Amino acid sequence: MRSVKRKSGVSATVRVKFTRRLLAWWARAARDLPWRQTRDPYRVLVSEFMLQQTQVSRVAEYYPRFLERFPDLETLARARPRAVREAWDGLGYYARARNLHALARSVARRSDAGRGATGEGVPTLPDDPATRSPSRQ
Repeated sequence: MRSVKRKSGVSATVRVKFTRRLLAWWARAARDLPWRQTRDPYRVLVSEFMLQQTQVSRVAEYYPRFLERFPDLETLARARPRAVREAWDGLGYYARARNLHALARSVARRSDAGRGATGEGVPTLPDDPATRSPSRQ
């Protein structure tokens, strides 16, 4: 097989070998984490918010409890801010809890929660002020 170089300077053969080795390592070493057992967008969203700047072991403790208290987007959207803050207590960076709650409320208010995985309505979700371009501030 002829080795073809790409702009990265790494041949296709090297990339394929690396990919195989990485996937073999993953099969042996991957941790069994609850958010890897679901494709539910809400549960994935919760895990992504929790995992920002937080140790995986800490999130593994809080994730099931949070989902027990707020099992779906609608339940989270209806919750009082204090209840969300209390459920998040111990994870730190409480702005994440406020932002997750605001997102849930926004989506529920727009009835986007029932639209499935089509992505309809996503462009109308609230901006993250930290990622807003200077022209939009």
